[in-house]
Amino acid sequence: MNVPHSSNQLPARADPQDMDLAWLNEVAEAASRDAGAPVELLGDYLLLLADAATSGREPHPAELEAVGQLGKRAAELGVSAGTAVQLYLSAARRLWQQLPVVIRSRDNEAVRIAAAAVLRAVDDAVASLAEGHTEARRQAVRWEETLRHEFIEDLLRGDGDVGRLVERAEPFGLDMARPHQVALAEPTGRLDEATAAISSLEHAVVHRVGDRDVLVATKDGLIVVVAPLDTDLPGPRGARNTLGGLMLAALSRSARGRPWRVTVGRPYPGSYGIARSYEEAREGLTMAVRLHLDTPLIHAEQLLIYRVLLRDQPAITDLVQSVLGELVHARGGAEPLLATLDTYFATGSITTETARRLHLSVRAVTYRLDRIKTLTGHDPTDPAQRFAINAAVLGAKLLGWPEQDLPGQRVRSARAQGPPERIPSPAHP
Repeated sequence: MNVPHSSNQLPARADPQDMDLAWLNEVAEAASRDAGAPVELLGDYLLLLADAATSGREPHPAELEAVGQLGKRAAELGVSAGTAVQLYLSAARRLWQQLPVVIRSRDNEAVRIAAAAVLRAVDDAVASLAEGHTEARRQAVRWEETLRHEFIEDLLRGDGDVGRLVERAEPFGLDMARPHQVALAEPTGRLDEATAAISSLEHAVVHRVGDRDVLVATKDGLIVVVAPLDTDLPGPRGARNTLGGLMLAALSRSARGRPWRVTVGRPYPGSYGIARSYEEAREGLTMAVRLHLDTPLIHAEQLLIYRVLLRDQPAITDLVQSVLGELVHARGGAEPLLATLDTYFATGSITTETARRLHLSVRAVTYRLDRIKTLTGHDPTDPAQRFAINAAVLGAKLLGWPEQDLPGQRVRSARAQGPPERIPSPAHP
C-alpha cells in the first residue's frame, strides 16, 4: 500500500538496513553492460524500484524530476534516448529477477501488488527519463541554431573579427582559405510557407556536394547557399551543373508550382570574399525586379553592365533625361514608348518580332518608333544612335523612371498624362 506523505516532502523510503544494497549495485553494473550505457545514469532508480516493491508506493514527483535530470545528462553524454530506455528496462528486469527471497516468497496477492507497483514506477521513470532527454536535445538544437544564425549574420556582413570567424566556421565545414560563392533563392510567397522546399534544397545540395564545405541557411526571407568555387557538380551524362542550376532544379521540384528566382554572386577568396559574393547576389535580385527580368537564374557577371550604369548615377540620370526626357510629353506618357524601345532592342531591332511580343501590328510599332524619333530627336533605327538610346532605356529601368522622378529632377509622372496616344491602324493611317 502507499505510504502517506506531505506534498512538499519526499516519502520515507524503506530502511536501507532492511536490505542488502550490494545486490542493487550488481544489478546496476549488469544493466550497464547490457545497454552499453554509463551506470551513473541510473542514479537512485533501482532504490526507487526496490522501495516500490517493498512498500507499494508511487514515485514522488521530486524523484521523477531527478530521473528527468538523468535523461538530460544522458543527452549531454551523447547517449541516445533508446539506449537510456534500454538501460532502465534492463535494470528493472534484473532487479525483479533478483529481488530478495522475502519478496519472491510472499503470497500471490502480495507478489501481484509488488509487481504492479514496480511496473508503475518503471513506467513513470522511463517517461520522465525520455522527457528529460528530449528537452535536452531540444535545448541543444535551439542553441546550435542560435550559433548558426549569429555565424551566418557575421559571415555575410563581412565586418566581424576574421580570426574568430575562421574558428567559428570550422564546425560548419567551411575552409575560409578557399574561394567561395554565394547563391540566393527568392520565393514568390512567404519563406515560412516554403519549409518543404528549403529542406528539399538542402538535401539536394548535400546529396550532390556533400555535407562539408557547403552551408545552407535562411536570411531576410531568402535561402542562402555558400559553396566553394571548385565544388564538383556533375550533371547527367557528363554535363556540368552550376550551383544556381542545381538550386533551381531542386526548388522547382518541391515548390508546389511556386516560381523561384536564383541569383549567384561571383566567387572570391577569404571571409570578406563571401560577404562580397553575397552582396552581388542580393544586388542581382534587386536589379532583376527593377528590370522586370523573367529569367529564373541570374549570375552576377550578367549584370555587370547595369552596375556600370549605376556607378555614376548623375551621368546615367543626365543620359536618361537628355535622350528620353521628352517622351513624357507623348499622350499616355512615356511608358508605352519605353516598352516598345525595350522590346525592340531585346529582339535585335527586328520590327516584326517586336510587334509579335507586344501584340501590335508592325505598322503600330513603326509608328511608335517614328514618334520616339520626333519627340526625342534620336532615331532608334539608326545603328549609330542605337547604343546611346539602349543605354538610356536600361538606365530608365534601373532608376524606375518614369514611375518615379529622376534623382534631383522634377519629371512629370507618365500616369499624370492624358489618355493614351491613338495608334493608327493599318487600314486607317
